[in-house]
Amino acid sequence: MPSTKRKKWGWIILAMLLVLVAGGAVGYRIAVGILKGKVVEALGPGSEIQDIQVGWSGVAVRGLRIKGPQGWPAQDALRAERVTIVPSLLDLLSGEIRVRSVTIEKPYLSALRAKDGKLRVVPTLLERPLAKGGGAAPPAAAPPAHIATITLRDGVVEFFDATVAQPPLKVRLEQLQASLRNVVVPALTGKSDFDLTGVLKGVRQDGRIKIGGWAEAATRDSTVKTELRGVDLVALQPYLSKAAEVRVQEGTLDLDIQSDVRKNRLRAPGRITIAGLELAPSQGMMGTFMGVPRGAVLAFLKDKGNQIAMDFIIEGDINNPQFSLNEAFSTRMAASMAKTLGVSIQGVAEGVGMLGRKGAEAMGGTAKGIGNAIGGLFGVQKK
Repeated sequence: MPSTKRKKWGWIILAMLLVLVAGGAVGYRIAVGILKGKVVEALGPGSEIQDIQVGWSGVAVRGLRIKGPQGWPAQDALRAERVTIVPSLLDLLSGEIRVRSVTIEKPYLSALRAKDGKLRVVPTLLERPLAKGGGAAPPAAAPPAHIATITLRDGVVEFFDATVAQPPLKVRLEQLQASLRNVVVPALTGKSDFDLTGVLKGVRQDGRIKIGGWAEAATRDSTVKTELRGVDLVALQPYLSKAAEVRVQEGTLDLDIQSDVRKNRLRAPGRITIAGLELAPSQGMMGTFMGVPRGAVLAFLKDKGNQIAMDFIIEGDINNPQFSLNEAFSTRMAASMAKTLGVSIQGVAEGVGMLGRKGAEAMGGTAKGIGNAIGGLFGVQKK
C-alpha cells in the first residue's frame, strides 16, 4: 500500500477513535446525569446532591442533602459531605446485590421524638405518603442488598426530644465514629454488629460516649453495652428529675449499662455515678432531687466525697401500652437514689406526688421502662 494511502487510513482510524472517545464521554455524562436524577428522586422531596462520580472501584456521591420538612426542628434532616459505595465485583455474576463497603464522611443527622413518643428520622424518606384511598402506599418491590460494612467518619447527630420539654430539648453528639457490619436492606434481617464512639455536648463540659453490640431491626432483638463518661448533668437534667424539683447547677454523670432485648422483653442492669453535684437553693420545705429531699442528698455527698453511685435493673415489656419511658426511668432512679441514701422509699413516693400511683407502684417492684435519651441508645423504641 502506498504511503499516502496508509497515511489516509491512519487519519481515518484516528478520527474514528476520537469520535468513539468523544461519544463515550458524552454517553458517560448522560448516564451519570440520569443516575443523579434517579438518586435525587429516590431520596424524596427536599433532597439534592452536588455530584456523582462513577469509577471502576465504585460510586462516590458528593454534597448529599435532605432538607427538614416544614415544622422540623433543624434546617436539614440529613446531609453528608461524601458517600462512597464499593460493590463486591466477585458477586456481580451471582445475581445477588452485595456491597463491600459504604463510607459516609462528615454526616449530619437530626432526629425528633414527638410528644407521643414516636421517633422520627428523615421523614421525607422513611415515612411513606398515604395512598389516595387513605391507606399506606405499598412499597416498591426491591431485591435484598447485602452490605458488609458501613462506616461513619466525623459525624454529628442532633436529637430533639419533645417529650420532656417545649420547644424540644436538644442533645448533640459530635465527633462520631461508627461502624455497622452485616446489614441486609430493606428487610433488615439477621444480626448486625455495631460500635460507636463520640462526644456528648454539655452546658458546662462535654462527655464521652461509647456503644457496642448487635441488633436485629426486624425482630427488635439486641444486646448493647453503653458507657457514658463525664456527661454534663445540666444538659441531661430533664431526664433525671421533674421540672418542679431543685435545679442542677453543676455535676457530671457516668453510666455503665448492659441492655438485652429478646422477644420484646427488656432487661438492663446498670450503674450510674453522679459526681461534683451542686444544687440550686430550695424554693420550699419539700425541695427534692430525683425524688429525694435535697438535704439528704447534700448530707450524703458531704460524707461520700461528693459522689453518689447507684446500681439499678430496668426490665419489662417494651410493647406494653403502659410502658412509659420517661416516668419509669425517673422512678427507678428515685428508688435507687433513696436506697443508696438510706431514705424511706415510701416517704419518697409520698413526698413526690407528681410520680402518681404508677410511679409509686414501680418504686416497690420492677420498673418497666427507661428514659428516652438512654433508651434510644439501646435501640428500644416505642411504636
